[in-house]
Amino acid sequence: MADKDNIDKALPNVDQEVVLPKEDIVVTEEDKLSEVTPDGAEVIMDEEGGAEINFDPASEQQMTQDHFANIAELLPDDVLGPIGSTLNENYMQYKTSRKEWEDTYTKGLDLLGFKYVNPTQPFQGASGATHPVLAEAVTQFQAQAYKELLPAMGPVRTQILGRSSRQKEEQSNRVKNFMNYQIMDVMKEYEPEFDQMLFYLPLAGSAFKKVYYDELLGRAVSKFIQADDLIVPYTATSLADAEAVIHVLKMSENDLRKQQVAGFYRDIELKPGYDQETEVEKKERALEGIKKTRDEDVFTLLECHVNLDIDGFEDMKNGEPTGIKLPYIVTIEEGSREVLSIRRNYNAADPKKLKIQYFVHFRFLPGMGFYGFGLIHMIGGLSRTATTALRQLLDAGTLSNLPAGFKQRGIRVRDEAQAIQPGEFRDVDAPGGNIKDAFMTLPFKEPSQTLLSLMGIVVQAGQRFAAIADMQVGDGNQQAAVGTTIALLERGSRVMSAIHKRLFVALKQEFQLLAGVFKTYLPPEYPYDVVGAQRNVKVTDFDDKVDILPIADPNIFSQSQRISMAQTELQLAMANPQLHNLYEAFYSMYSAIGVKEIDKILPPPPQPTPLDPAVENIMALSSKPFQAFKGQNHQAHITSHLNFMSSNLARNNPMILGALEKNCFEHISMMAQEQVEVEFREEMMQLQQMQQMAQQNPQMQQNPQFQQQLMQISMKVEARKATLIAEMMQEFKDEELKIMGQFGNDPIAKLKARELDLRAMDDQRKREEGQEKLNLDKSKQLMGQQQFDEKLDQNEDLAELRAETSLVKQEMSNAVKLKQDYMKQKDVKILKGPRR
Repeated sequence: MADKDNIDKALPNVDQEVVLPKEDIVVTEEDKLSEVTPDGAEVIMDEEGGAEINFDPASEQQMTQDHFANIAELLPDDVLGPIGSTLNENYMQYKTSRKEWEDTYTKGLDLLGFKYVNPTQPFQGASGATHPVLAEAVTQFQAQAYKELLPAMGPVRTQILGRSSRQKEEQSNRVKNFMNYQIMDVMKEYEPEFDQMLFYLPLAGSAFKKVYYDELLGRAVSKFIQADDLIVPYTATSLADAEAVIHVLKMSENDLRKQQVAGFYRDIELKPGYDQETEVEKKERALEGIKKTRDEDVFTLLECHVNLDIDGFEDMKNGEPTGIKLPYIVTIEEGSREVLSIRRNYNAADPKKLKIQYFVHFRFLPGMGFYGFGLIHMIGGLSRTATTALRQLLDAGTLSNLPAGFKQRGIRVRDEAQAIQPGEFRDVDAPGGNIKDAFMTLPFKEPSQTLLSLMGIVVQAGQRFAAIADMQVGDGNQQAAVGTTIALLERGSRVMSAIHKRLFVALKQEFQLLAGVFKTYLPPEYPYDVVGAQRNVKVTDFDDKVDILPIADPNIFSQSQRISMAQTELQLAMANPQLHNLYEAFYSMYSAIGVKEIDKILPPPPQPTPLDPAVENIMALSSKPFQAFKGQNHQAHITSHLNFMSSNLARNNPMILGALEKNCFEHISMMAQEQVEVEFREEMMQLQQMQQMAQQNPQMQQNPQFQQQLMQISMKVEARKATLIAEMMQEFKDEELKIMGQFGNDPIAKLKARELDLRAMDDQRKREEGQEKLNLDKSKQLMGQQQFDEKLDQNEDLAELRAETSLVKQEMSNAVKLKQDYMKQKDVKILKGPRR
């Protein structure tokens, strides 16, 4: 019997079918030349009299049928060997091509100042401080973006595509609740890795997320990948057009063994190689204060998303290979170059065989090629200049405060190796003469004011570029026009707003990939428990009817910007409350400042409900709004209101009469509408169907015959409705004359009624003017408080400026006085001449 390990396994694309020309029966070569032994092995005879033995045909058939199976199990070593060597060589070439990018990033990490250095130049103990302009910008961006993009309730929201319905709204809520539950509760690694990514992103300029289904964890995973661990070819400009994407994985020996036992990787013997750290990894560990002390049993795996043309798995057309390379995911071990797995990277039902994307690229600023630009690239030079200026100023202060110089030979100072402590007098052995003439200090200058000013200019330039998120939101004139305020806000947040929108787009791609994983691996219905409730989601919910988006607003990236926008809306609404919904304006303001349970301090306005005629009369007396509803007894309401209008209380108040007549007209309109719906039941149904057809098919609206038919039905219904309203209005007029016509032809009574009407109109005008004045006073009070706060801030700034100016003047005066004293002493020495 042949050795099992040396037997080539069958390939799925080898022709194994022979079609007879004159018969409809298909006979395969396996049916003719193969037989099964009693122990289950399959023996296949070839044309030359040889035999191939397959000891496990069932498992091979099952593996071949699985589209995403590890086909490396089916390939011989003479095929796997060249694949592993070629991919490893490509990886080394791709990594070498971005060497300059790695050097720039590695050197830029020193500008964070996380590790203090003790330089020996220009003197021992010189300053090693680093200016925090870069660290401050990175920290501010991370804190701001983390709060906006990952709120406590979850980062996902949904919106319905197409026409909304109750079923779609329920589906949308199920998708939103489930994805937020998975991200915030189930995927424990998501929140800390997202926090870390937002700190890494502004430094490197690029960061990646990998979304996939983890077989060992049994759930979806969205893993943060540093730019150092994702390698692409030199010519790549995006993940979509990259010919190859290589993900570098570090895996312990135990974890690798788990994957092999689970069948994810080939079960072959591997020896751990030397885990060689890259320059980027060394620098990052050094900043953390960590260094490698011994070798660990860690394997470096290269997961290569590439296009290959593998023998036996070619792209076929009409039974012939096309030569087109297909997408595969090939995982190799870097040290031994052994291929651990080869899996198809396209869906079985995809006729175009497009590659499945697992990675999402987050960019801080778009670069010239594949990788984005970070703050290291944009303000690294300014940060390095500010650090140099800061160190020079500190060194100048050190030399000025601790002067050094020369002493005359023969002078002996006791314990001269130790520095003199404050308040200490030390013995000196002088050969004779004045001790002051035996020492000469070097002329070190005070820290330069010019250098200090230049450092301030450099720091401000870096802050204007990187930390303008909080700029000009509250610094502008609160009384300026709304357009001016919005323009200043937009100008001050232009760069940060663009960065925020890029993150919004990348997050949307990540959530869509997560939805695809849920759609693939979820059961038909998945119940889950949350705090105080039980929910469920269906796999059919993840379809094209619901769009999944980040909850963050791409146009608002900070709370200060949100508060400024809400405050502007409130000012506009308060200026003209008749045209605005004040409740919504105040609600937006409370939401912007983060108030919870707003309904307790801002009760929502009551919704109108059907009322009986007596309550409506009471509402009219209280000047409160009320309205008619379909299905009411309209005639009874009208009669009740007419009877109330005949009373002296209502008849002498035009406001009450106007409110009651308005309600009567609403009842008349609804009576006519209900009568028309009864008389034209078929026409109304036809009209509704035609309107629905026009909404579903917009092209029908351009059809002249369709428009003419729609117009005819509408005109017919409206004409009948107008006729009914005219008849009802005539009846209403007659009834009103019977009840209200008690004045008859008495001119004195008419004049008295007219006088009452004018007086009521004057009262209404005064009431409206009083309300407008009250609103104006409220606006002035609000603006006055803002002006007071602004004036207070200006006074504080002026006080600080005066104090700083006084200190600078005092320092300059002291410096001038010291210089004058020094010059006087020098002149006295010159006049006295050298000591003899």
